[in-house]
Amino acid sequence: MRNVAQRRGFTLVELLVVIVIIGILAAISIQSYSNSKEQSFLAVMKGDLRNLATSQEAYYYNNQTYYGGPIPDPALLFSPSPGVTITLQNVSAQGWAATATHTNTNRTCAIYVGNGGPIGPATVEGEAACTN
Repeated sequence: MRNVAQRRGFTLVELLVVIVIIGILAAISIQSYSNSKEQSFLAVMKGDLRNLATSQEAYYYNNQTYYGGPIPDPALLFSPSPGVTITLQNVSAQGWAATATHTNTNRTCAIYVGNGGPIGPATVEGEAACTN
C-alpha cells in the first residue's frame, strides 16, 4: 500500500494561491485593455478632426469661405466615424473651430484654423488636441 504522503496532486492552499495570482493578472490586463480602448476612441476623434480640416480647405478653395452647417452634409465631402459627433463653431471666411465627442468616452477633442480659436483643449492652430 502507498503512503498518504506519496500521493500526487495539489493542496487546497496551492490551488488558492494560483487562483489569486490569476485574479491579479486579470485585473491588470483589464485595466490595460480599458486604457487602450479609450486611446482608440481619442485617435478616431483626432483623425476625424484632421479629415475635417482637409475637407474644410477643399471647401474654402471652391467657395472662398469655410463651411458652417451641420455635419454630415452633402455640401461638405466629410462624414465622421460611427459614434463621433462633430460640432463646428466660430465659422467665418477667416477661420473655424470644431469639437468632437464620442459616444463611448466623456473626453472631447478640438481643432481650430485661423480666427476660429483657440478653443479648448486645442491651443495650436491646425493641431487636434483632447482633454485629459
